[in-house]
Amino acid sequence: MIDAIEFSQRLIRCPSITPAEGGALDLLQETLEEIGFCCYRLVFSEEGTADVDNLYARFGNSAPNFCFAGHTDVVPPGDLSAWTFDPFAAEIRDGILYGRGAVDMKTAIASFASAAEALISNSSFTGSISFLITGDEEGPAINGTRKVLSWLEQENETIDVCVVGEPTNPTRLGEMMKIGRRGSMNSIVKVLGQQGHVAYPHLADSASHRLVRMMDSLLAEPLDDGNDHFQASSLQITSIDIANLTENVIPGTAEARFNIRFNDMHSSESLKKWIKMKLDASAGGAENYEITVRVSGESFVFPPGPLSNLVADCVERVTGERPEMSTTGGTSDARFIKDHCPVCEFGLVGQTMHKVDERCRLEDIEALVGIYQAILQDYFRKS
Repeated sequence: MIDAIEFSQRLIRCPSITPAEGGALDLLQETLEEIGFCCYRLVFSEEGTADVDNLYARFGNSAPNFCFAGHTDVVPPGDLSAWTFDPFAAEIRDGILYGRGAVDMKTAIASFASAAEALISNSSFTGSISFLITGDEEGPAINGTRKVLSWLEQENETIDVCVVGEPTNPTRLGEMMKIGRRGSMNSIVKVLGQQGHVAYPHLADSASHRLVRMMDSLLAEPLDDGNDHFQASSLQITSIDIANLTENVIPGTAEARFNIRFNDMHSSESLKKWIKMKLDASAGGAENYEITVRVSGESFVFPPGPLSNLVADCVERVTGERPEMSTTGGTSDARFIKDHCPVCEFGLVGQTMHKVDERCRLEDIEALVGIYQAILQDYFRKS
C-alpha cells in the first residue's frame, strides 16, 4: 500500500524546481505503473521556453474518467540558511513535515496516489481514474497542462470531471474549496516623453508626469463591486521605474507595471479596451506610450453542482466542517481544465506555500487521503 506520508517525503526529496523534472515524475510514474496505471510521458517544447516533462496516467478504459490534476514542480527555496531543515530533506518533527512542496503540492499528489490505490485494491468499479501532472505550473505554464489537454483531445481521450489538489484552505483543513478562479493579466506601460532641464520645462515633455496621470486614471474608480461568486476585481500597480538618478533632469521615458485580477464581469479583451481608452485619454494619445499585455488566464466559475457538492460532502464527512465554495486566491491550472470538464480544487492549508520552512501537519495528509478516497468512492457509486 502507498503510504501518503512516506511517498510525500520521497517526492519532496526530488529537487524539481521549475522546469527541472528532478526525478519526481519518474518516481510517480514508477509508483502508478506498479498499481496498474498506463503512463504516458509527454515532453513539450516552444521556442524561447524550456522543455517541460509531463505525465498522463490512466487506470481503466471505460467511462467515466475521474481525473486528479496537479504539479510536481516547485518554486526555488531561496536562502537555504533561513530554513530550519534542508528544503529537500523532507524532515519530520513533532508531527510536521517540512520541505519545499510539502504544501504546494507534492503531498496532494501522494494523497491522490494513496486514495487511487485504495479504491483499486479494495473494490471493483466501472470507469477510469487518471492523473494529469505537469512540471510547469509554477513557471510560464506554456508547455504543461494546456498542451497535455490538447494532446488528450488529439488522442480522443476524455476527462469527465477533475479535482485539482492545490492548497485551498486558509487556516485549517476543511474550511475552503475552490469552484473557480479570477482571471489575471499583466501589463507593462512605457511612456515616451522628451528629456530636458528642470529649469526649462517648456522645452521638455516629462514622461514621469504623464505616467502619473495615466496610472491615476486606472485607479480613479473601482472596476466593479464583485458579485455572488467573486470578490471585486483588483488593479494593482506593482512597479514604477524612471531610472533617473539626478534631480535636475526631466525624464524622457518612464515605465510602470500592473496586474489585474478580474472576475467574470470582465474578460481580458474587454479589459484591454478599457485600459486603452483610459490611457489614450490621460496620455494625450496612443502615440505617447507603448503597452504590452500578457494574459495568464480568464476568470471562470462552476456554480455549485454535482462535482462541487460531492467534494463538499466528502470534506464535511472527514473533517466535520463544510467548506466554503470560493473563487479567491491566485490562478491555477484549473483555468485550462475548465474548458474540458467540470473542475474544482481541494488541498491542504496554504499558509506556508512558497515560504521558508514550508510545512504541513501529518494528520492533515492522512485526512486528505481520506477525503480523496471518499470522493472516488462516492463518484463511482453514483456514476
